[in-house]
Amino acid sequence: MSAPSVLFLGGTGTISSACTRQALEEGFEVAVLGRTAGSTRPAPDGCELLTADLDDADSFRAAVAGRDFDVVADFRAFGPDDVAARLDVLQGQMGQYVFISSASAYQTPPVRVPVVESTPLRNPFWSYSRGKIAAEDLLVRLHREEGLGMTIVRPSHTYDHTSVPFDGGWTVVDRMRRGAEVVVHGDGTSLWTLTHATDFARAFVGLFAQPAAVGASVHITSDEWLSWNQVYEIVAAAAGVEPRLVHVPSDAVARVDADWGAALLGDKAHSTVFDNSLVKSLVPGWRATVPFARGAREIVDWFDADPSRQQVDQRMDALMDQLVAAHR
Repeated sequence: MSAPSVLFLGGTGTISSACTRQALEEGFEVAVLGRTAGSTRPAPDGCELLTADLDDADSFRAAVAGRDFDVVADFRAFGPDDVAARLDVLQGQMGQYVFISSASAYQTPPVRVPVVESTPLRNPFWSYSRGKIAAEDLLVRLHREEGLGMTIVRPSHTYDHTSVPFDGGWTVVDRMRRGAEVVVHGDGTSLWTLTHATDFARAFVGLFAQPAAVGASVHITSDEWLSWNQVYEIVAAAAGVEPRLVHVPSDAVARVDADWGAALLGDKAHSTVFDNSLVKSLVPGWRATVPFARGAREIVDWFDADPSRQQVDQRMDALMDQLVAAHR
């Protein structure tokens, strides 16, 4: 018998690249479809590269013509129109469609924690989350009315060795090393969950071609809960410095930068921790094993290995100076 096949729509991102490697390790035949090959996270040896533009139905259809896939994992759909376009092309050519949604789709601000999969979906602050919710609504309707074999996965803050977990990215670490103050939203005590991409990937691939996962919505996160103050302190320790933290209300951030503020008010400003009982029941034996202290060292080591990676966002740096001056 041939190995089960999976098509990744987008396979070189923070999360998807780890999932691609995991699927290969577990014996799947893996195809990755995108416009170009990634350079930061190149597709691993052993996978098939399909070149197409997902926004061009003819290009997409030509790339997958005559092909059948047991699983299609879609990392590039952000709203219902994207999902509808994928299903139009792939109708009759796939077994299970796995949609990557977002844990930011859950009711914001949260009414109770830990968050479970039955928590209502509502985020009035962030258009990104509302797009994911609308896409989920479409998939649930198609599953109920037409029997679409779909699974919805909601990642929270998932990172790899290339991903500084702050708005502004490496700019924050650069400020720490310069001795400049860094902006922490709120009072820094809200709880957050950071999940290493390799931990996510092991659970994610465990849902592939699994009948019990069809029709399900499931989040995949670490069980390690950290305050934002701790997150900054852990990264600073990995960078070999003591951080100088300045606490700034999230709505004050939103007044100077709408996009940064939306990502805070619609997600990071709220204590968000998760009950992972469902994924643990669907993927027996799975648990997240990478503590953030280890992940932070991986991040700093990767940036330090090549100084050209240490890009400072001058606009964000100036905004942080402005906020620090007003709130220190």
